Amino acid sequence: ALPRVYGTCWISEQELKEHVQRQEEAQRRDHRRLGVELDYFHIQEAAVGSVFWHPRGWKLFQQLVGYMRDEQDKAGYLEVNTPDVMDRSLWETSGHWKNYRQHMFTCTTEDEAVYALKPMNCPGAVLLFKQGQKSFRQLPLRLAEFGKVHRYEPSGTLHGLLRVRHFTQDDAHIFCSREQILDECRKIVSFVLSTYRYFGFDRIKIKLSTRPDQRMGSESDWDFLESTLSLALASLKLDYHIQAGEGAFYGPKLEFALKDAIGREWQCGTLQVDLNLPESFDLNYINSEGNKERPVMLHRALFGSLERFIGILLEHHAGRLPAWLSPLQIVVLSIADRHADYVIELVECLKVNGLRVEHDLSSDTISNKIRKHSLQKVPFLLIVGDRECAERTVSIRCRSGEKSEALKLDKAFEYLAEQIADSHSK
Repeated sequence: ALPRVYGTCWISEQELKEHVQRQEEAQRRDHRRLGVELDYFHIQEAAVGSVFWHPRGWKLFQQLVGYMRDEQDKAGYLEVNTPDVMDRSLWETSGHWKNYRQHMFTCTTEDEAVYALKPMNCPGAVLLFKQGQKSFRQLPLRLAEFGKVHRYEPSGTLHGLLRVRHFTQDDAHIFCSREQILDECRKIVSFVLSTYRYFGFDRIKIKLSTRPDQRMGSESDWDFLESTLSLALASLKLDYHIQAGEGAFYGPKLEFALKDAIGREWQCGTLQVDLNLPESFDLNYINSEGNKERPVMLHRALFGSLERFIGILLEHHAGRLPAWLSPLQIVVLSIADRHADYVIELVECLKVNGLRVEHDLSSDTISNKIRKHSLQKVPFLLIVGDRECAERTVSIRCRSGEKSEALKLDKAFEYLAEQIADSHSK
């Protein structure tokens, strides 16, 4: 077909068709619609840019927290928590008041003291490090926090879970010596990539953002930090793209962008290296020679925003989260009221086996129950009728539509465990 003009661009009929198909597929995967349909969350005018998590959505949220908490424990992180509201003077010292004020929520008390809801967790981590003299033997000190942050985003930029004003970061701040920084950067990059692969993202783009026009610190410090990040990537044999001038005002950073099932890129995790906040807050540790020395500070987030990462997961999987990740893995359905006791017994057995399960004992027809929970994309439906009760078996219906014959309970539990484990390998 001959190309046609659409707006100011020439585009072929085939290209137009493919564009329309991509748009339709993106709409089908829209996490805002899926969040309501799956009963995960909602957003309303009572709290613009914030999320009301429903039980199933909060279960998914907590799974991400649990995974990250376990992995951070293995990697030598110490979990901490810092206040949500802190005095203006702290943000002036950190440089946020000058460089980030337009994105901060502030309040004034009756005695005219000015406070800010934290837009970032780093100043709180700095004050934790500053509490008590540190020794070189304590470095690297890795402080992790699931920190709630608030940022004023213009209403026109808000977009479901992907752009909010109130969100949770899987944040960490590592304080180390200059000699340790390269090794720490390598460990963090490996941690980031392994986390994304665990959640099914294999196509990852790494971007190195260099010094912006508006910045703190000396040119020699920026040279050192930028070269350290590039060397860490080179030593891991990783390709990356340069984003000139896109670094934070206090240091250069790495950004990690995921490519989803339909080819879209999503920016998630970051690694920032920083000599400026330690300087601004006069941080020091006692080195091996007994002298005070300035630490380097690394800022690190893997999911980035947990809210955003959940939105990406929902769109990547079109709401059909793999069974291992689904907040609800199984629903046990009764055909009639007389099957209720056996259904309840099954649910308790499945819970003991570590599965996430609910029952449906409603008086609705079994066909309506199957349709309802299939639309909610539950991976497995267990159906209980007279035969199952009499023989102490269960029939399994998979989300794919595949059905099993009535299985004895031990075989059914074994089958479910295998299917859930297999869903993680795909």
